Amino acid sequence: MNYREISEDIEYRVLSSYAVKSRETKGRKFPEEKCDIRTEFQRDRDRIIHSKAFRRLSQKTQVFISPEGDHYRTRLTHTLEVSQISQTIARALRLNEDLTEAIALGHDLGHTPFGHSGEQVLNELLAEGFRHNEQSLRVVELLENGGKGLNLTWEVRDGILNHSTSGNPNTLEGKIVQLADKIAYINHDIDDAIRGKIITSDDLPEDLMLILGDTHKKRINTMVKDIIENSLDKPEVTMSSHIYQATYKLRDFMFKRVYIGSKAKSEESKAKNVVKQLFNYFCENIDKMPEEFVNISKLYNNHRAVADYIAGMTDKYAIINYKNIFLPSPWDN
Repeated sequence: MNYREISEDIEYRVLSSYAVKSRETKGRKFPEEKCDIRTEFQRDRDRIIHSKAFRRLSQKTQVFISPEGDHYRTRLTHTLEVSQISQTIARALRLNEDLTEAIALGHDLGHTPFGHSGEQVLNELLAEGFRHNEQSLRVVELLENGGKGLNLTWEVRDGILNHSTSGNPNTLEGKIVQLADKIAYINHDIDDAIRGKIITSDDLPEDLMLILGDTHKKRINTMVKDIIENSLDKPEVTMSSHIYQATYKLRDFMFKRVYIGSKAKSEESKAKNVVKQLFNYFCENIDKMPEEFVNISKLYNNHRAVADYIAGMTDKYAIINYKNIFLPSPWDN
């Protein structure tokens, strides 16, 4: 019995006509024999979960750099929250949950250490610029699996590349992840900012709380329900203009009060300095990087290879490298 074919048949019976069916995938860059058990999108999900880049997300900054406390979000917990929200929406809209989950789990694989601070530094240092969504695609196409990449399907790679605000996903599943990413980080960053005493719940704009809800749970429920109600059995995934405007006003509030100039960013200049000095050092000492990145420097250029190496570092590993290279070590006489 071929369990994959049974699952594929179920997709045609259950999913919306607007859903991407795994049997209709545009395929992989390098053709592979299909699995007897899992659909193509399920295989992609599993490959991402088992990747080294996915495991490293647990020690990468979301917003707070080196927070004291066990409950602040990391890049991994953010990814899992995006996945959960995305799957809830996909299930309600009868879109492909497996495709949605794979995109969500892979969307931030290219994020740098120290969050957007690290991304800003690499963007300034690379002539072609650096954007984490493009780096996420680079991770799954090239950097994972010893330079072979994960060979994911076209639909998952498209969703990963286009999850940022400026992106334009070619599938409704990708559009779900794009919206779920915003829903997740706006709300969990409020939660973390209140925990970190940067803001209080009373600081949140009262007019927006009346529209979206005055608790973490209520806000997410309002946003998710609005997407479902406005997208069910339609060829687009959208929010109503009313909820969309309130959501982005709340996002603007977070930029003004948390993301820029708050104590959540108090260590930002130090983090940027770590990334910048590591970049300059490895550009001058290419042979000090692991062999796989030395090989990338030969295929591309030194700056590109160094950016790939640093972008893959966790916060902890970047700091350890910085200490080993730039700080004196104790010695015995």
